[in-house]
Amino acid sequence: MSRTPLEVEAALRAIALLRREIEDTDRAIVRLFAGRIHLARRVGAAKRVAGLPVLDPAQEAAVVRRASEIAREEGAPDEDVRHLFRHLIGTSRRVQFTED
Repeated sequence: MSRTPLEVEAALRAIALLRREIEDTDRAIVRLFAGRIHLARRVGAAKRVAGLPVLDPAQEAAVVRRASEIAREEGAPDEDVRHLFRHLIGTSRRVQFTED
């Protein structure tokens, strides 16, 4: 199906705007990720004081389950969100081993 030059131009402008929105969203995601890592370090410090292990499978499963529920509510791909949160949890677990 052929498009008119005006349709193509409008589509290209829309793409540019959407890409800027994606960039803003990416920036927000990285900011939230950094905040989560900061909180994980604080949790790790508190666990050391309390004498608790870093690994808490029940808590990790609850986080993934909660994220999965939110994904379904938001219409996001459930399995992809679970994968993302497993990675976030792994990163959080690693930083909990470091001392501030």
